[in-house]
Amino acid sequence: MEEPITRDTTVDALERRLRDAIIDGRHPVGALLPPERELAASYGVNRTTLKHAFVRLMQSGLVETRHGVGTRVRDFWRLGTAELLPVLVLRDDAWLGEIFEVRRQVGALIGALAARRAGPPDVAALRQQVTAVRTGSDSDQVQLADAEFHRTLARATGNRVYLLMTNTLLGGYLPVRQALAQPFQDAEAAADRLHPVAEAVAAGDEDAARRAVEIYMTETEALMRAQGEKPPARRRRR
Repeated sequence: MEEPITRDTTVDALERRLRDAIIDGRHPVGALLPPERELAASYGVNRTTLKHAFVRLMQSGLVETRHGVGTRVRDFWRLGTAELLPVLVLRDDAWLGEIFEVRRQVGALIGALAARRAGPPDVAALRQQVTAVRTGSDSDQVQLADAEFHRTLARATGNRVYLLMTNTLLGGYLPVRQALAQPFQDAEAAADRLHPVAEAVAAGDEDAARRAVEIYMTETEALMRAQGEKPPARRRRR
């Protein structure tokens, strides 16, 4: 008998419980989950709640449901999507290191290509985002503006695949951004880290843009890792 879901939780809790069971291998790849009525009863929820949780699990590539067959666990290592990254990061810190590695390598390529291809509108948009970072009213606004800078940088390459790759990496990072907010506590410092990237792109200097992105990635990664080594500070209610 599974531990019942308490009354004050929602579909989120059930989704998390099922997702953990799948990732941990308690529901192996290729296996059918128990029938809906049985599974709902084991968690103490109704079938409507279970169906909502299944929809989310299907969107993440963890399960597939077929009428008359049931819900089967998919091979998420082969078919899973970036939506799983926040979950995996919270379960195992090693995932964060792998995201940082991809972030550094892809970011440097994007910076260099943006410097080669960016036009005046792209440069203006990058500078505007630096200003948005500098004027962010709190760390969350600064962090979101910083993320938008990287989307703008990827867009400046003229390569839509790089933009989608950037969206994928941000999709793995933004849902857990509060645990990685240290680089964005100081809006001025955050903007100063991005300024050299924007100006190297404006100058069309590929090597300078690559170096500026590498420095940015290295500095922000160090700050994020330092934050991860201690419990995040509680945010004061306003």
